[in-house]
Amino acid sequence: MIGIFNRSHYESVLVERVKSLVAEKVWSKRFDHINAFEKELSDEGTTILKFFLHISKDEQKERLQDRLKDATKNWKFNPNDLEERKRWDEYQKAYEDALSKCSTDYAPWYVVPSDKKWFRNWVISDTIVKTLESLKMSYPPAVPGIEKIKVD
Repeated sequence: MIGIFNRSHYESVLVERVKSLVAEKVWSKRFDHINAFEKELSDEGTTILKFFLHISKDEQKERLQDRLKDATKNWKFNPNDLEERKRWDEYQKAYEDALSKCSTDYAPWYVVPSDKKWFRNWVISDTIVKTLESLKMSYPPAVPGIEKIKVD
């Protein structure tokens, strides 16, 4: 089974931090909570891959502009993104902390340069494929005597 989580518990050390929604003594403890949770998942056999899709400030501006110019992308535009963009430097610091404090052998972060979508897609797909291959998965054995079974 493959599960994909978009942001999940990392929001609490990013948005809540940058917007001062909770005190530092609250959000700063969450790094340990995140690591403990991911360690438990790993100990139970879950393989964890975390991708940080990094785009430059210039690329973000261009993508936001494209959402305004292209009617087929208008639905993606959120005026709140402009307010969040003003906090670029604060978010970068929060991302750096989350990446450095929560990248572990059992749950590594992969920082993916994402200004070019084709490159982003290649890096992610290549990492996933190599990880799946490293698991050396195989079908479970068939029931003994399956070759003699007939379905009437």
